[in-house]
Amino acid sequence: MSRNRSVILAARPRGQPAPGDFRVVSAPLPAIADGEFLLRNHYVSLDAGFRNWMNEGSGDSVLPAMALGAPVMGLTLGEVVESRHADYVPGNLVMARLAWQEYSVANGHDFISRLPDQPPCPLSYYLGVLGDTGLSAYFGLTEIAAPQAGETVLISAAGGAVGSIAGQIAKRFGAHTVGIAGGPEKCRRLVTELGYAAAVDHRLGSEFATALREACPNGIDVYFDNVGGAVLEVVLNQINPGARIVLCGAVASYGAQQPLPGPSNLFQLVTKQAAMHGFLTHTRVDRYDAARATLVEWIERGEIVPIEYRLDGIDNVGRAFCDLFAGRNFGKTVVKLTDR
Repeated sequence: MSRNRSVILAARPRGQPAPGDFRVVSAPLPAIADGEFLLRNHYVSLDAGFRNWMNEGSGDSVLPAMALGAPVMGLTLGEVVESRHADYVPGNLVMARLAWQEYSVANGHDFISRLPDQPPCPLSYYLGVLGDTGLSAYFGLTEIAAPQAGETVLISAAGGAVGSIAGQIAKRFGAHTVGIAGGPEKCRRLVTELGYAAAVDHRLGSEFATALREACPNGIDVYFDNVGGAVLEVVLNQINPGARIVLCGAVASYGAQQPLPGPSNLFQLVTKQAAMHGFLTHTRVDRYDAARATLVEWIERGEIVPIEYRLDGIDNVGRAFCDLFAGRNFGKTVVKLTDR
């Protein structure tokens, strides 16, 4: 415990991130002050949305821009190993928004979610199906979309951390679930492993709209959007009256070097009397425990199957993040740092 290794932002990505944008550095283990505690991170979560804050001057009301040469912000799952904070003792498990590091110092004011002392599921699930991504699928589907049996629910980035869970939740409600993914192999896995009724490859170019219509012959009642951009425009042309569009992410714009044009057909929301609703999962942190309890029940009954894309070691954290944007992942991307 004398040294701490961190992944720093070595260069600001130009477009999609590349391994050279990140570098692993070693430094003495930080000391803690009164009101602080030291976490040993067992897992690092890789989430495409953090790409937004790697650009200079990209800070907003959600997170500040990342500093060049500093540890990369992210989500970790760690265990308290030393504490000078009254509310945290060694052995406590927490998910926190800290940085890509083997050890982190926290004071309880960061975004932190406590885990049970005896977790009912593997720890990594608390960064995936029981973490922000799975909870995004849960809250977006159950509270905003509210799919009914027989409705068509379409999900973009359907093989990703959010989409892989959202599709299974929609299916559980009796919906006709259709996923959008990149490449025939991912589309095949959506159907065979996650139970999607159909899958459409967004790389089909000019044939994408036709393929989508064939997969959704009765139109689209719910669209869970993780992508935005051109895909959203195609989808809006096929929504049904009273459709619900849930805005969860915008992967298409995360690596864009110029602002992407918005959909030119937003009037479809008017003519179809449809609703478009954006949301942030972490604003519901007070309801995480109840939502997790429900998700655990569904997992235990086999109604939801968590899928992970996992690498090992701090040296592979930057690579895992790049893999997200290269489309190499399927399910939730995590890096395991310890034997826990």
